Amino acid sequence: MTKKEDFEKIVLDNGLRVILAPLSSVMSATAIVLCGAGSRYETKRTNGISHFLEHMFFKGTNKRPTATEISHELDAIGADYNAFTGKEATGYHIKSASKHLPLALDMLSDMLWNSKFDPREVEKERGVIIEELNMYEDTPMRKVAEVYEELLWQNQPLGWEIGGRKENIRLIKHGDFLSLINARYAPNNMVVAVAGNFDKAQVLGLIKEYFAKQKAHKVAGFLPAVEKQAKPALKIAYKKTDQAHLVLGFRGLKLVHPDRYAASVLATILGGGMSSRLFINVREKRGLGYYVRSDSESYLDCGTFAASAGVDLKRIDEAIEVILAEFGQITKDEVGERELKKAKEYIKGKVILSWEDSRTVAFAYGSDELMEGRVRSLKDYLKLIDAVRAEEILRVAKKLFVQTQLNLAVIGPFKDEARFAKILKL
Repeated sequence: MTKKEDFEKIVLDNGLRVILAPLSSVMSATAIVLCGAGSRYETKRTNGISHFLEHMFFKGTNKRPTATEISHELDAIGADYNAFTGKEATGYHIKSASKHLPLALDMLSDMLWNSKFDPREVEKERGVIIEELNMYEDTPMRKVAEVYEELLWQNQPLGWEIGGRKENIRLIKHGDFLSLINARYAPNNMVVAVAGNFDKAQVLGLIKEYFAKQKAHKVAGFLPAVEKQAKPALKIAYKKTDQAHLVLGFRGLKLVHPDRYAASVLATILGGGMSSRLFINVREKRGLGYYVRSDSESYLDCGTFAASAGVDLKRIDEAIEVILAEFGQITKDEVGERELKKAKEYIKGKVILSWEDSRTVAFAYGSDELMEGRVRSLKDYLKLIDAVRAEEILRVAKKLFVQTQLNLAVIGPFKDEARFAKILKL
């Protein structure tokens, strides 16, 4: 057992990692189960199975035979419950008043270990998921990020859509769910995190009761991303829209890279908040679009640093040029002390506010442990942001913002790639 001021880490005999984070100032508690499963671990044929399985865990168990019974129990205590599937992790979480935490842990374990996968429910859920995919297709502000990552990683798992392809969803069978559970839902590939106001001894006892019986087994790793970009690249997804949506960025840093905190501050300076460089120059000064932001996104072995924006169809060329100019400008001079301090305080303020929610704390600690094998307290994270220096930001910007690593994805009524290719210059 590992103890820190803000949390305890316990590893059960079957390899399950448990993170307990008491928050005496709240009246709620959140339990989250995280698994090292996601679209990155799929094949071309099974792409979409992780997300499909996430849906099916809410469709009935041996103890609670229908989706209605699951939702009825959770609604009866006013719980906030959901799940998500990513490229490298899948999570299931329930937040409730503290006194109902035993039910939350019972429910999560029941869904994970005792789901029925009733063939009738599987057939119904196919249609639900296909409609979800259709919704994303009709939401270019979201869809453009998928187009961008497909451009970066092409026909590799990281380049595939998390929701999968419709033809796959139509063919997935009962046995495919069981195969995925057997392959990746091993206790040694999972983390249970609980944050909030709770009795530690009681909660640990419940976790052992519900999660200690499953046996550990070997879990396969991932295929490393292949990155051989030698010149700027672009991808246009033609769609009749009233606004152009774009992502413009570069290959970035892997999850455990020591420069990740400098990259976070850099992203905030460029596109974090309404006083960032991109917001002022794209929206406020020129009125080119409604939203613009920048982010540093990291995976286990690679990443990307990109700006995204929704802009005037007739002025998209100008918008791209302005964003490129901001990328180029920040590689020339160190940021000033005032701007640096503002960016750090922006990040710290947003994080501190979010950590008033037990769900955020449970997710942060749980994902740290799952993805990196270690947990950072809030104080540790704030110190790492505070330690970023202006010279580090300049160095990281020069390292990342390189002409040969430039990528542009666009959704809009455009077909002429040459039009955009000629302006992809830093």
